[in-house]
Amino acid sequence: MNECAIHEASFLSTKIARRHTDVDAISYSEHMTSYRMPAEWETHERTWMAWPPANLALGETDDEARQAYGAWSAVANAIVAFEPVTMVVDPRDLDAAKEFLDPRVELVFTDLDDAWMRDMGPTFVRADNGDLHGVDWIFNGWGAQHWAKWDHDQDVAPYVLDQAGVPAVPSLIVNEGGGIHVNGQGTVLLTETVQLDPGRNPELTKADIEAELARTLGVSNFVWLKRGLTRDYETFGTRGHVDILAAFSDATTILYHDQQNPEHPDFEVSREIREVLEQTEFTLIPVPAPQRIEDEHGFVDQGYINHYICNGAVIMCTFDDPNDVVVAEMFKEIYPGRQIVGVDAREIFVRGGGIHCITQQQPA
Repeated sequence: MNECAIHEASFLSTKIARRHTDVDAISYSEHMTSYRMPAEWETHERTWMAWPPANLALGETDDEARQAYGAWSAVANAIVAFEPVTMVVDPRDLDAAKEFLDPRVELVFTDLDDAWMRDMGPTFVRADNGDLHGVDWIFNGWGAQHWAKWDHDQDVAPYVLDQAGVPAVPSLIVNEGGGIHVNGQGTVLLTETVQLDPGRNPELTKADIEAELARTLGVSNFVWLKRGLTRDYETFGTRGHVDILAAFSDATTILYHDQQNPEHPDFEVSREIREVLEQTEFTLIPVPAPQRIEDEHGFVDQGYINHYICNGAVIMCTFDDPNDVVVAEMFKEIYPGRQIVGVDAREIFVRGGGIHCITQQQPA
C-alpha cells in the first residue's frame, strides 16, 4: 500500500468513525442555519489552551519539558491579565500545570496527545440567530503524519464545546484552526497544501472545500495561497498553515510574512504570497521576519504573523532578535488602543508552531 493510499485509508476511517455520514448528505439549501466566524479582534468570552503532555515534541529530558512548560505558561499568564483563560490539562500533568500557571488560569481535565489548541480545538462561530456554536473539524494529526497521535486529540473539540455549553457543528473535512484566518466579513485566507493535502482531504476539490467553509464559517471570498513556510514541511510541521503566513489585522488589512533575506528559502515564499495578495482588494502590510535566519536545525520559520489578539492586547511572538522592537512598534500602529505584550516564542516554534497555534478564542 503506497503512502497516499495509507493516508486516504486513514482519512476515510476517521471520517466514518467521527461522522457516520457522507459529504453528499449535506444539503446547502437556503433553509439551513447559517454561521459566521467572528474576527479574532471581536470581544472574547475567554481563551482556550492545552497543556503540553508527554510526547516527542515535549522533549526527552526534564529540562526540555520545563522549557515547554515555561513557554506555554508565559502565553497563558500574559493573556489572563486581559481575559479568562481555560487550560485543558491531561490529569497526569496537574502538578506541572499548577506550578507554572497563574492561579487565575482555570484548569479542566481530559486525556491529551498534544497541545495545539488552535488545531485540535473547535472553531467558534455564531448562528444567524446570534447563538454561539463550535465547528468540530475532523482532526487526524495534520494529515496523518507518521509521528502524530490523535486518539485523544480528535475528541478535544467536543470536550471543549461540552465544557463551554456550546452545541457542535460537525464538519466533514479534515481541517485545523491554523489552516484558516478570517476577517469576520466573508473572507478567509487558506493554503492549497493544507486543504488539498492527500493526507487530509484526498478526494475533495477546491470547490468542495469552499462549499464546506462557506457552510461552517459564513465565508464567500477565498484567498488561496500556494504553500506555507519552508520549515513547515519538515518534522512536526503542518504542511503549510496559513496563520504563520498571513493574517487579518482588521476587516480590510492583511499582514504577511516578509522574509527579506534572499539566502532564506522563504524569500521566494514571501514573494509568492505578495503576488497573490496584490490581486485582492485588501490593504497589505509586510511584516519583516526576524533577522536571524538559521538555528541548529536549519532555516527557521520564526515570524511575527503568528500573534494572538485578545481583549485589549496583542500577544506578540518575540525571538531575542533585533526585529522584535521593529515589529512591536509596527503593531502599536496596526492595533491602536491595544497593549502589545511580547512573549518569547522560540521554545514554541522549535516544537512546530507559535502563540496563535496554542490559543483559541471563544467569542463573547
